[in-house]
Amino acid sequence: MKLAKSGEELIKVCAENNISLSEYAIAREIADKGLTREQLFAHMQTTLNVMREAATAGREKEVYSLSGLIGGDAYKLQQYLNSGKSLMGAGTIKAMAMALSASEVNGAMGKIVACPTAGSCGILPSALLTAGEELGKTDEELVQALFAASAVGMIIGMNATFAGAEGGCQAECGSAAAMAAAAVVELMGGTPEMSLNAAAIVFKNILGLVCDPVAGLVEIPCAKRNASGAVSALATADLVMAGVASKIPFDDALSAMYNVGRNLPKELRETALGGVAITPTGLKYKEQVFGKDA
Repeated sequence: MKLAKSGEELIKVCAENNISLSEYAIAREIADKGLTREQLFAHMQTTLNVMREAATAGREKEVYSLSGLIGGDAYKLQQYLNSGKSLMGAGTIKAMAMALSASEVNGAMGKIVACPTAGSCGILPSALLTAGEELGKTDEELVQALFAASAVGMIIGMNATFAGAEGGCQAECGSAAAMAAAAVVELMGGTPEMSLNAAAIVFKNILGLVCDPVAGLVEIPCAKRNASGAVSALATADLVMAGVASKIPFDDALSAMYNVGRNLPKELRETALGGVAITPTGLKYKEQVFGKDA
């Protein structure tokens, strides 16, 4: 099967072969790695299991990062969810709790899946697992959706960047949310074109987001950006499933993200030299972690 190098080509290949994004990704993996479908699904099931564990640990007990900068928030959200008093409903609160849990596990040096990066590790798992629970999907269907996310990820990787150091947080949390939105749309029965519409909308909504980790650690403000990224993915999936399309196509939105990222000053690209990292409180946290001479 032809390798798609753009979103437009991806939609065309899927249409010509009457397949979904996930089936395209599976076919490419079989061709590139020489693995069987069963082997690919077994590997992706392992990935899903790790995602679920990371998205659960911080909701069952308080998990703190090694620096002490973040921790316990996923547990707080889970307790809030259990109280039944939330404004936005169970699905939204659950997604945010899962995203925070994965971020806290990452900060605690636990096992996570960098999807596509460690700093954005909570977005795809939380959005997908929440959608799966709300829609009553099986693990096999969730694994299929992970392949859909990877199809979009391949296009991002070929044409832009996942690195906050190169493109700002729009490239990390933005790409994760775009991949998540596309996967959830397929999980809900959407077409490849609809999935890429969702990914495009996500990028447009997060365009220009800087990468400004306090003390140089992907904890503050990264963890809470994972929570908002998960909500963005789920909200965008609903937009698209309602029939809303992106006026700017995926390839243009991706190109804009990459160009904006390259135009960001170095202070706003994971250097901890700008944004909230150099506020009085941000510098205080840095001193708390590394001492006065840092």
